[in-house]
Amino acid sequence: MLKKMEAMEQRIQSLEAELKKKDAPAPEKQAAAVPEKQPASSDKNPKKAPAPDPKKGASAAAPPSDPPQNTQGKPASKSKPLDVSTPASDLPILGLAPSPVAGLSIGAYGEVKFGTMQNPAANGQWQNGFDAARMVLLPTYAITDNIIFNAEIEFEHAGSGFDNEDKLHGTAEIEQLWIDFKIVDQFNWRAPGIDLVPIGYINVHHEPTQFYSVNRPELYNGLIPSTWKVPGTSIYGTITEDLKYQVMLSASNEDFGDTFDARTAAKTVPPPGTPYFPGIDGLNALTFSNPPLGDFQQLSNTVAVSGRLDFTPTFLPGFGGSISAYYSPNTTPRGAHDDFGNFLGASSLTMFDAEFRYRVPNTGLELRGEYVRVEFGHPENLRANNDTDPTDNVGKSMFGYSGEIAYHVPLGTFLSSDWEAVPFYNYTYENFQTGGFAGTDANLPTGAGQRQFHTAGVAVFPSPKVVLKATYQRVIDKSLAGALSDSFLGGVGFFF
Repeated sequence: MLKKMEAMEQRIQSLEAELKKKDAPAPEKQAAAVPEKQPASSDKNPKKAPAPDPKKGASAAAPPSDPPQNTQGKPASKSKPLDVSTPASDLPILGLAPSPVAGLSIGAYGEVKFGTMQNPAANGQWQNGFDAARMVLLPTYAITDNIIFNAEIEFEHAGSGFDNEDKLHGTAEIEQLWIDFKIVDQFNWRAPGIDLVPIGYINVHHEPTQFYSVNRPELYNGLIPSTWKVPGTSIYGTITEDLKYQVMLSASNEDFGDTFDARTAAKTVPPPGTPYFPGIDGLNALTFSNPPLGDFQQLSNTVAVSGRLDFTPTFLPGFGGSISAYYSPNTTPRGAHDDFGNFLGASSLTMFDAEFRYRVPNTGLELRGEYVRVEFGHPENLRANNDTDPTDNVGKSMFGYSGEIAYHVPLGTFLSSDWEAVPFYNYTYENFQTGGFAGTDANLPTGAGQRQFHTAGVAVFPSPKVVLKATYQRVIDKSLAGALSDSFLGGVGFFF
């Protein structure tokens, strides 16, 4: 009897070994567990470096290839590691658990900010503050191998609305919502939904592990109205190993920055005689011009077109860059008028962006640079030039540029993780009020629209998926009182 039991036990062990061998992932499935190929780097410790990747480094809104797969063939978590050599988690539900539904994965990112800053509305008084800035869920579902659902559900500023009792003042919104139809590598279609305009790097890859400052880089705080989400549809694909593209048709941005209840039932601005806030102005640039996403509330029939080329040349390891453009033939909303009741004509908007990221191989050095320019076809028809307030006037163009230097310093292994510190310095210049302030306002630009930002600090990465930040920012403009907007900020960010 004992011999029979021993033989049976050996048989069971043999069957278990065969089953494990059968379930082991094939080489091609193992390769699929790693995010899409990023620019190579010959750094000896590449997993400690933020990847300068425009291909698929940080956001589902970038022109993607097939979603990363885990070893069970299911889409992997949307966790995008800091570098190509760090594999994605094989646990698709927030990196913590297997998916209960084949094809389903859920990722997340978020950030918390705190510190002290000057308040220009209080004559530059320093004031302490805290902001649970955002918590974002990233569900993905592979309906089939070629039909992929993606969404981004965002909660901002610790709330889902304004609540006086609970002291919440936040939003809950759908930041991305679309279905991809994967056809061939060279040509794929993203069905109409909510998507990000393919302009710049940080608008598309805006998770807090992708930039070193506590706040997003200044070029994306108005000049590029990040997060620049629009109703749109696009095509995208891979031209060569080094080059990818995306072309989008979307609802146009609007020169209307007032509240929803200021829109009439006729889908126009308030009637003549009723003032309203501009969507484009010389103090906030394009911050308030994004089109609404719901309930047919758009104030224009205009369709905008935008496009982007991402390049990661194989002959230059560690380098990534992009050029992108946006054009709307008319940003003037229905019924637009000046403060005297005169109706305003059309005004086009053209934007161009060029940026690069370069992690120098075999060193800790990283360089980034970007240039953005916006041109207006008829600035005399912009609301800001016709609202009897000359302080927010807009010229023929806006532009800005930035340069950044960072250095990656390994800190050693703590708490079972390789830590890294990235001290950095960024200089940004913006000009929202160039010459040609035509309109009914006095053509007097203010210095507030011309700003310099000196930002220095350190980002510490306990893991590629977590970052601790400290930033000092000095802001200078040409207004009489000065910018009065300096800050000392700390932050905690995550992305998995």
